[in-house]
Amino acid sequence: MKRTLPIIVITALTATACTQETQNKLGRSIQNWTGANGVLEIYAGDKLVRRFIDIDKLTTASATQGGGDRPYRFGYGIIDKNLNGTRDDDERKVYFEISDYATNYVFYGDPGT
Repeated sequence: MKRTLPIIVITALTATACTQETQNKLGRSIQNWTGANGVLEIYAGDKLVRRFIDIDKLTTASATQGGGDRPYRFGYGIIDKNLNGTRDDDERKVYFEISDYATNYVFYGDPGT
């Protein structure tokens, strides 16, 4: 019995450590940018060409095999077709992706909330 207790304690601590390491690895592989009613604006030069509103988060895609991140971010938001900053009847929630190589976009929490 004296030998069994240390083995149980060591096994329990090892399992907890592995679980924590797995959680940390997952946390590092998926980065979320959160913002209540976030806004994503995409520019062509200095001109605003696309806006997504009511975004909960932007997520960096992680590789399913191998390691590391994929070179894009994705999310869901309302496409603001007329760029007026509000949801109109003809605008709906869509999935979108943004390349890490694109430098002409801005994501921010909606200052109106």
